[in-house]
Amino acid sequence: MPYATIQPPFTLKFRDMPKKELERYSRWFMDVLPQRVNELAPAVKQTPGFANWQPDCTPASLDTLGEWFAGQVESRSRTQEELLSIQHRLVFPMDIPGEELTNRTFSLAMDIGMYFSQVLLKNYPSLKWEQPLGNKKFADYGQPLLNGFGSVSLNPVRIAVTLAYGLASKNKTGKRLREVYDYWAQRVQPAS
Repeated sequence: MPYATIQPPFTLKFRDMPKKELERYSRWFMDVLPQRVNELAPAVKQTPGFANWQPDCTPASLDTLGEWFAGQVESRSRTQEELLSIQHRLVFPMDIPGEELTNRTFSLAMDIGMYFSQVLLKNYPSLKWEQPLGNKKFADYGQPLLNGFGSVSLNPVRIAVTLAYGLASKNKTGKRLREVYDYWAQRVQPAS
């Protein structure tokens, strides 16, 4: 069974989306979350060496998942149009990497971020979902975040996408997924 990439019915340009559309996005995200974990599991298990992986929401499952993800991340050359578009948005000049993650890699990162959130929620039931809609300048404006780490919230999809970039550039290894989990787990605040 081939892996089906996620197809959000939204632009994912969160700052440009009206609040009603952002609220629909949040509902869609929660609705598809279990389906996407179910899409991810066979993709992992069908890879030689990973047949025994279990999406059991244990922290240890992230060790294997991170190792698997490291072998899946792919990038492609950015088009001239993409480079110019990025350059146009920059406030200060900077070097723009010529590589971008593939759509499949972005999809896997979103699925892994969703699974990552489930591991945290299972092990720390005091965590809750939130969707910040107050300040469009906030980096995670309009996106589903986990709350319960004190004054900071966690964007699990951003965590996985950032990891994908690190894996693509060979700056990180698959072990990083578990390391990030351990970092955030230490910051969970007790339920009040």
